[in-house]
Amino acid sequence: MSLQKPSIPKGTRDFSPLEMVRRNYIFDTIRKVFQLFGYQPIETPAMENLSTLLGKYGEEGDKLLFKILNSGDFLEGVESTKYEVRSTNNKKDFPDYKKLTPFIAEKGLRYDLTVPFARFVVQHQNEITFPFKRYQIQPVWRADRPQKGRYREFFQCDVDVIGSDSLLNEVELIQIIDAVFSCLGMKVEILLNNRKILAGIIEAINQTNNFTKVISALDKFDKKRKAGVIEELLNFGIEQRSVYKLFDILMQVENNDNSERLNLLDGSVGTKEEGHSGILELKKIFSYVEDLKVKAKILFDPTLARGLNYYTGTIIEVKALDVPIGSVCGGGRYDDLTGIFGLKGVSGVGISFGADRIYDVMNELDLFPEMIGATTKVLFVNFGAEEEKYCLSILSGLRESGIPAEIFPEAVKLKKQLDYANRKNIPFVVLVGENEMKEGMLTLKDMQTGEQKTVTWEQLKEKLMS
Repeated sequence: MSLQKPSIPKGTRDFSPLEMVRRNYIFDTIRKVFQLFGYQPIETPAMENLSTLLGKYGEEGDKLLFKILNSGDFLEGVESTKYEVRSTNNKKDFPDYKKLTPFIAEKGLRYDLTVPFARFVVQHQNEITFPFKRYQIQPVWRADRPQKGRYREFFQCDVDVIGSDSLLNEVELIQIIDAVFSCLGMKVEILLNNRKILAGIIEAINQTNNFTKVISALDKFDKKRKAGVIEELLNFGIEQRSVYKLFDILMQVENNDNSERLNLLDGSVGTKEEGHSGILELKKIFSYVEDLKVKAKILFDPTLARGLNYYTGTIIEVKALDVPIGSVCGGGRYDDLTGIFGLKGVSGVGISFGADRIYDVMNELDLFPEMIGATTKVLFVNFGAEEEKYCLSILSGLRESGIPAEIFPEAVKLKKQLDYANRKNIPFVVLVGENEMKEGMLTLKDMQTGEQKTVTWEQLKEKLMS
């Protein structure tokens, strides 16, 4: 058998021990904040029925779903009459993949955690207490083009409350965002908008029938800017006068504070009931947030769209200020996502932290605590068989006290053992030789300062637990 070059799929990654410790630091920080605000954990399967996922993320989102082929002969029983055949330029006939997919793939990898959460709520509605406040930290998959900050497999850290229309939930999510990034030491900007405001603007330019197309184009504003979005809207067949009127409305609020932006926009869409309702909602949210001393800058951005189909009210996006990497957190209000699964009239709102992008930002800015890579607190040097036996009982006592400790497995040169401790960022080393065993003492070496001192077992334990 020929040798195979080891590889992994593009857009996925292996994680070293140091990377895992740092990632867990992010997860643990986020989890603690979620719990501080009263949210409970759940988990859902990595794969869902395709019927659960399709049609929830818009046409572009559906294209990014990873479909799972049925087990065994997935073509068995599939008749060509059940799907259309299309011809290509090379005159070969191919099945239409959209028509063929339901016959050969019944399941798919989850695209996000929100739609599976809505399915979970409906399926378990008699077992949970409303309003239901849940958090979920799990991987998701998207068949996207890999690039900096964009992966095909990545973790989301979601927090949602469902079964409540109150805007206090949006205010609480803003507090959670501020608390998480304050704890992580990241400087961020929180952008807010409301789908109702966008609906009012789109109604004002007489393009209500093209709502999805306008939202899809605006969602790319951060990348394509004004000229690129205008070009895309025109390519969609939107009338030129409507396109320019759209940007007349959006751009009139530049260089104003949040209150002035909302008032100016109210003058343009205030006659539209839905648009005015969205403006009133954001004004109420800003009025609460102003009293809470939120550290992050909060900005009303009328170009913010968030392309997912299920948003109906407030939408939120968070940008890192010091690293150009795109959104590190986002979400919003969805009024009837559970209705798709049979539970009508249940409103929810939530946000999702992108742990992978947060990691990239913190890594680039060197924001991780200095000794975070130290999974072991102390290493016992191995001088030989008698010393090994002597150290094992001490090791057991340390571990029983919750102190991570290990002994080097072979009695090799001291330099090699100290190099091992340095490479693993182990802060302390204990040396036990013939003299230490006779006197019942231990020699403790601080690997950062190089200082060595003789200590008792109790002194060692006290030092390592401090």
